[in-house]
Formats: sequence, structure tokens, C-alpha cells
Amino acid sequence: MRHATLRQFKVFESIARLRSVTRAAEELHLTQPTVSIQLKQLSEIVGLPLLEQVGKKLYLTDAGVELLKVCQAMFDNLARFEMVVSDLKGTKAGRLRLSVITTAQYFIPRLLGRFFERYPGIEVSLEVTNRGKVLQRLSDNADDLYVLGQPPEHMDVRAEAFLDNPLVVVAPHEHPLALERNITLPRLAQEYFLIRESGSGTRLAAENHFRDHGLALKVRMELGSNEAIKLAVAGGLGLAVLSAHTLALEKNSDEITVLDVQGFPIRRQWYVLRPAEKQLSVVAQTFLDFMLSESQAMAQSYLPQIPAFMPPAPSSQASTPSKPRQRRAS
Repeated sequence: MRHATLRQFKVFESIARLRSVTRAAEELHLTQPTVSIQLKQLSEIVGLPLLEQVGKKLYLTDAGVELLKVCQAMFDNLARFEMVVSDLKGTKAGRLRLSVITTAQYFIPRLLGRFFERYPGIEVSLEVTNRGKVLQRLSDNADDLYVLGQPPEHMDVRAEAFLDNPLVVVAPHEHPLALERNITLPRLAQEYFLIRESGSGTRLAAENHFRDHGLALKVRMELGSNEAIKLAVAGGLGLAVLSAHTLALEKNSDEITVLDVQGFPIRRQWYVLRPAEKQLSVVAQTFLDFMLSESQAMAQSYLPQIPAFMPPAPSSQASTPSKPRQRRAS
């Protein structure tokens, strides 16, 4: 193996992780023939095939599985060494990889903006996708940290609550319920709702909330994004349960409104996760500490401005970010 190059290891790691020569070439900014040649040369050095193709899918051989572990450990250690050296020089530099669900896009960029002001030398790779794909990336250990509204129940992870995530009911501005106060849940259940895709944390929380009161959501339409839901609400297609964070930059305040409903907002938390045994890099730990200390104050700069939204009382657990909850699920 002493004749193998770092480039060959990187090519193999990319192909093994993405299970695609084409996608690996795109990620590494190389041509497909170059990637294929590098993989072939590494296989010859090892003396065993590293991948096998069955139909249109690539699978790791036993040798490939073991080499992937070696590559991931090697690249993690190299990245950690670079960050430690930067730290010893009195600077923070390196690369941070984040994976967050789509609803988190309403506050993560705000947080990153403040983070960059303090640590301008850090580069960030941000993946914004749905809950299912974030969990898959978590399972693959593809990123440093992951942001979800609800930790998975059957994965060995460390999850820390860092920010309030209140869920509110929104309606068209001209809806009859817009002028009512203290709306009961049974009355609300008479209305049609617009919901996110199956598996969405917001959808699960809304369905469970109604179910706990012996009620069910009347679903009119399922949509794939919060923006699509807000537009559909403004169009009069129904009501929706959304994170209050999705309304922070709302430009259609004259088209949708937050309803005053008994039992709302639903008090939830945002969680930052990583595999239970994962050792964070200097940069990842720096960002985690920053999230835990700064995110709550940032959110309070805009959440109370949302019409009809009542922030939690100062004595509530959610308002004390200095003592984040930790949980470990297995």
C-alpha cells in the first residue's frame, strides 16, 4: 500500500460514499475516465477488487469496506490536524460540514453570519434537505453536525437542545377565524389543513397534538416545502401548522396570519446531533459551542415580532439555553 497516493484514496472514498463514479467525478471536479483509472490503479495495488457492479448499482467488496474505514479515519485525522495547527497559531481555520432539515434554513444562515464575523477563516459546507436525507447522512457520518426538530429514536446519537422551535397555526388573513381569540382545538379540527411530506417533524408533531386530544387533521393537500405551504395558505387552500421560524422573514404579512388557538404554540426544541462516539474537530466543537451560547438570543430578536405569537415565559425551561437538554437514543 506504500505505493498508493492520497489522491487515489480520495477518489475511492468519494466513489464508495456516493456509490457512483459519475457523482464522484463531479464532486472531485475530475473527468470520469480519470476517476476510473485512479480506482483501477488502487485496486491493483491492493490486489483485490474494491467495488463490484450488480446491474446499475455499485457495491463494496469486503476489501472495499475495510479500505473505506481506513480512508475515512485518515481524512478525519488529517482535517483534525489542520484545525489543531490553526488553533495553535491562534486562529480558527478549517472546514465545517453541516446537514440541516429545510425548516432550519430560516435561522441557520443568520447564525452562520454571526459565526463568520467571529471566525472568518472557517469554510462551511451546508446541506439543506428533508428529514429522511438528513438521517441518512447522519447514518453515513457524512457531516460534522446535524440539525433536526426531533432526534431519531433508533440511532445511537448525542443530541443537544439549543433553540426553541414553537409551532403555530397560520391561516389566510381574511379567514373567519383570524379575528377570533382562544379558538378551541375541536373548532380548528373542522378546517382543512395543508401539511408537509410524510416523515416531516412538523407534520408528526401536529398529528400527534391533535391525536392526543382525540382529533384528526383534515388534510387537503401535501406539499414539499414550507414556502409552498405558505403560498397555498395565502391562496385560501387551508390552514397549516408551521414553525414560527418560517415566518421570521415573512413578506406576506397581509396575506397570512397566526391564529390564537388553545394549546398553541406547541413548545418544541431544535436539536444539534452527531453520532454518539464521534470526536468533534476543533472547528465543529467551536461551532457547537457558538450555537449553544448564541442561538437563543438571536431568535429572540425576531420571534416576538411575529403577530399573535406569544414567546415562552422567562421561567420556562426552553428559555434557558445555558442548560441544553441532552439525550442519547439507541
